[in-house]
Amino acid sequence: MEEGKIEPEDKPETAEAADTPETAEEPEAAEAAEGAEKPDAPETPEEPPKAPDWKDMYARLMADFDNFKKRTQRDREDTYRFAESDILGDILPSVDNLALALAKAPSAEDPFVKGVQLVYDALLAALKEHGAEPFDSVGKPLDTDKMEAIATLPDANFDEGIVSNEVKKGWMLRGKTLRAAQVVVSSGKANG
Repeated sequence: MEEGKIEPEDKPETAEAADTPETAEEPEAAEAAEGAEKPDAPETPEEPPKAPDWKDMYARLMADFDNFKKRTQRDREDTYRFAESDILGDILPSVDNLALALAKAPSAEDPFVKGVQLVYDALLAALKEHGAEPFDSVGKPLDTDKMEAIATLPDANFDEGIVSNEVKKGWMLRGKTLRAAQVVVSSGKANG
């Protein structure tokens, strides 16, 4: 050895270090070994597939077909009703015009006025035959499902919120609103 130079000492390996070169893998290996030692659960034999229940399938198919027939019938009736409501709604302005002409006629005895009255009555009868009927609004509280308020004016004869005048008559078709009535609603008695 040279003077002043210190050589590193050889460290003897310990028994533990010599036996286990890598200690980080020990827990993982131990877990894997434990998992391999556990016996698997006994396998149950698979049951053979059951034969289909034809009676149940037939009953379900017949119920589905019956529901399909009912739904088709209901859809057909709804289509007819919607088409009918469109046509009837298109006729209502003509009925309004005839009613206005009759209201402004100078004489109910005039043959022309009588002819217009006959046409008006025939149209009302045809509408009624198809389930359409007019309804009155004057003197009733405002019902937004059946009435459309176009103005609010003071009126000495009606309380606040009551329909005082009907500008356009409302119509119902089998319990549903075909056309909402256009109405004037009272705002109560006039101040003065």
